[in-house]
Amino acid sequence: MMSRIIHQRKKCIGCSYCVEIAPAFWKMNERDGRCDLIGSDGRNGQFILEIFEDELRLNQRVSELCPAKCIRIE
Repeated sequence: MMSRIIHQRKKCIGCSYCVEIAPAFWKMNERDGRCDLIGSDGRNGQFILEIFEDELRLNQRVSELCPAKCIRIE
C-alpha cells in the first residue's frame, strides 16, 4: 500500500530537520531557505510524493519533528 507525503511548503521555516533525517527525500532550497520535497508534484500550494511502505517510518519521523507542522503523511 502506498502512502503520500504532503508538504505545505509556504509554511516551511527552513529548520532543515527533514534534510538531516531523510536527505534522499528532502533538500534545502538555497534561493529561499525553505526545504523541497524531492521528486514531488506541486498542486494547490502543496507538494505531494507517493512513497512505499518501507519509506513510511522514516518520513513519519520527519513529520513528527517538523516544528512548522508543514509535513503530513496520509
